[in-house]
Amino acid sequence: MRLVVTGASGNVGTAFLRAVRSSHPEWDVAGVVRRPPEPDAGEPYTGVDWHAVDLSSPRAEERLRELMSGADAVVHFAWAIMPSRDPALLETVNVAGSRQVFRAAAHAGVPHLVHMSSVGTYAPVPRGRLPKPVTDESWSNDGIPTSLYSRQKAAVEHLLDEFDGHGFFETVSRVRPGLVLQPDAGAEIGRYFVGLWAPAVRLVRGAVPVLPLPSGLVANVVHADDLGDAIVRIVDRRAPGAFNIAADDVVTPEVLASAFRARRVPAPYAALRALVASSWRTHLQPTDPGWLDLARGVPLMDTARAKSLLGWAPVRSGADALASLVAAVGHGTGGDSPILAPR
Repeated sequence: MRLVVTGASGNVGTAFLRAVRSSHPEWDVAGVVRRPPEPDAGEPYTGVDWHAVDLSSPRAEERLRELMSGADAVVHFAWAIMPSRDPALLETVNVAGSRQVFRAAAHAGVPHLVHMSSVGTYAPVPRGRLPKPVTDESWSNDGIPTSLYSRQKAAVEHLLDEFDGHGFFETVSRVRPGLVLQPDAGAEIGRYFVGLWAPAVRLVRGAVPVLPLPSGLVANVVHADDLGDAIVRIVDRRAPGAFNIAADDVVTPEVLASAFRARRVPAPYAALRALVASSWRTHLQPTDPGWLDLARGVPLMDTARAKSLLGWAPVRSGADALASLVAAVGHGTGGDSPILAPR
């Protein structure tokens, strides 16, 4: 099988390559990234046919068509989260870039398109409803209006609806994971969400006895390796439709506090959001308040479809994945690709 994988050196892409190497080493993989790994990067990047393509370029589609010719499947991971203060650039990479990927795959006659969506594509649950409802893949995918990430994930899903509706592909698969965590992404996630304060995570962990958190921050997470395994199964089975992918347990405010070796104490959501918004506007940290709205607003996901149709089951708990990620952020550890490497 020949695959073309965009974003193959990132958080999810790296885990997917590990899963491919473990279960299907015979697959031929072409990796499409903005900055390819160095030749000595080692596993899982060894043996991948790397190509440098910038999805923000309007000429990316032409190059993608060439690369996708004769491919059995295209797996689209590429997505930009930063710079959060430049929504126009993120729109160019994420929405316009995805459109170029879909067009190129359709033009090349690729039979199977796998798109990495997110829990963030789901519409919000009723305000203040706790416990959150647990929903399957039929929940509205219109996104969280106040989250740029969510709006763009929803926009790309609706764009994919158009391609799917016109029958450009034999099979279209949508993967909707919770927040994807692994130690190799520690440096990257630290840069994205903590910024220059990332080293302080190590100091805070275990040193602060209590962590003020509102009750509504309850969300799904998944270890990257469990997600990589699920995507390999989707590709191998050419499984159509949407798949929720998450650990069996959920991250609650208590679990989040425990990851910092602290005890959670209740705090008003409005106060936390105001603090995040103010510190983001003044460039003290890189996380915009829409991420809080996403964590508070999205439903919890039922993963029964993936378990039934793919024979998939998560191996790692969400709590363990979160704890290992927090430790990695504090130590600034990361992977060997340009996007995952510490700086």
